[in-house]
Order: sequence, then structure tokens, then C-alpha cells
Amino acid sequence: MDPLLLSTVLIRTFNGERGLTNATGFLFTRGERLFLVTSGHVLFDEPSGHFPSHLTVELHTSAENLAEVAQVWVPLYCEGRGLWHQATDSSGQVDVATLELDRSLLPASALYRSFNERQLLKPGDQVEVGTSLLVIGYPLGFHDALHRTPVVRHGIVASAFGLRFHGKGYFLVDARTHRGSSGAPVVMRATAPFEADFPWILLGVHSARLDEGSRDALQDEALGLNAVWYADILMLLSQG
Repeated sequence: MDPLLLSTVLIRTFNGERGLTNATGFLFTRGERLFLVTSGHVLFDEPSGHFPSHLTVELHTSAENLAEVAQVWVPLYCEGRGLWHQATDSSGQVDVATLELDRSLLPASALYRSFNERQLLKPGDQVEVGTSLLVIGYPLGFHDALHRTPVVRHGIVASAFGLRFHGKGYFLVDARTHRGSSGAPVVMRATAPFEADFPWILLGVHSARLDEGSRDALQDEALGLNAVWYADILMLLSQG
């Protein structure tokens, strides 16, 4: 199985014992530190009244039997203080969040892969419009329910990579996505692999579908475009 599928996890958010939403996250390492990455609105979204107290992720625990998983409980607050990191830029809030994971609390047999800083594509790097890419996640919570693995959607770069679309820190992707894909890694295959067994470059973090406010819902189809925040924000969100 491609290790890319072991880098992405199903997130379930809760307020106390009450389940709230499903979303997507992925793992990122910087040095010895391990982070869960997802969209900021997955962890806190005032407009919709979404205020989870904790979340869970599933990690595989056996290479021989992928049906074996362990559920990891991850608190979002300590003494009333949010434990995740977000950032703002010149256009406002960046819809990406990182949450550091304590490796000692993970199952000893946890089986996963993570992206690292060498695999981040910076906005200044050249990526042609129309470049093929993948979005790995859990649309509407859908996944391989036996082997507990995500699904992959295909897309293309739909705006000038490196330019801030509408002045915001994201670019556009043309791909079919659904609720539950928030926080999904958006990747392309490396032509010169950084790691021979994990040859993927992380372009960004999927945030949400975009639509045109003037669209007639009865006459016009949805645009099918998505906002993807540039991956280099992870360097800021994993500092110190």
C-alpha cells in the first residue's frame, strides 16, 4: 500500500461525549516533534457555533492487518487555553491549524507516515497551471471501512501558483470535493524523490469549496473550485 495513505487520518470532533463533525487531518514532523495538521475551522468556528472540546484520530497498529487500529483521544484545551496553533497574515486568519501530539501517548505499535519540512513546496517555487495533483481525505466521512484508509481525488492547479488568490494565502484547485475534506493534504508526486519510499511533495492544505455569490442555484452548476492554503505556513505553525 502506498504510504501516502498512512499519512492522512480521519478526524472526529466532540463536545464532551456528543459527536460533532468528521474532517481530515495529516501528520507532519519537524525535528523530533510530531504535529496533526487540519483546517482551523475544524477546531473552532464561531460563525457556525462549532466549538469542540476534543477530537479523535485513528492510527493503524499492524502492518500485517490494516483492519487493526487504535483510537487516539486528543484534547483541544488545557485550563481553558486552546492547544492548537493558527496564524494571521495581511488578509486575516489563515485557515490552517497545527496541534502537537505527544508521541508517548500514541500506541507503541502505531503505524503512520508523516510529511517533513523538506517536502513543503513554497509559493515561490514553480508549478504550472494545470499540474496534476491529489487530494487525500475522507469526503462525507467516506473511507475504506475495513482497512480504515482514506480515498484519493484527482485535481489540477487552477490558478497561478505563488500568487495569493483574491489577496489571500491560498491558490485554487479544480477537484471534486465534499464536506469532510477540510484539512486534507494536497500533493503532487516528486520527480526527484526526497524519500524513495515516500515520493510526494506537499503543496498545501485543503480548506473549502469556493462558489460565486452571483450563481443562480437553479440554472448554474457549482464552480467545483477549492481553496488550498500554501504549505509553507506549517513552518510558522511548528515553531518553538
